[in-house]
Amino acid sequence: MKVSEILQVKGNILFTITPDIPITEAVSVMEEKDIGSLVVMEYGDLVGILTFREVIRAIHKNQGSLGAGTVRKYMDDHPLTVTPETEVNEVRRMMLEKHSRYLPVMNAKTLLGVISFYDVARAVLEAQSFENKMLKAYIRDWPVEENEQ
Repeated sequence: MKVSEILQVKGNILFTITPDIPITEAVSVMEEKDIGSLVVMEYGDLVGILTFREVIRAIHKNQGSLGAGTVRKYMDDHPLTVTPETEVNEVRRMMLEKHSRYLPVMNAKTLLGVISFYDVARAVLEAQSFENKMLKAYIRDWPVEENEQ
């Protein structure tokens, strides 16, 4: 299974922000849309990602308050990315090794979407369930030899 298959199931709703908006505004968008990440774009290029991890770091840095900084100050400015052709097992390895819960999907310089740890887990579970059903159907329909009857 490839990342492109996960994006097809997930749909194409994508939320982005610019790096110079206040972090408080970005957090409001995350809360309003019930999402855990925002891709940060500037002049059509991916320049970072803001996740709840960076928000927590901002709150910690500001002694319990978000503060008045911009997204640029707190965003991850070197996010891991994947392509539509990346295999899901590679995505799982990357997410686990780097503790990344969200990965932007890029086709060259074009942002296609973001996949989350949840999206990957759901895709793997659905693939395993399908395989399980096919195996059970195969076993149920196993041909019986005449001398076994």
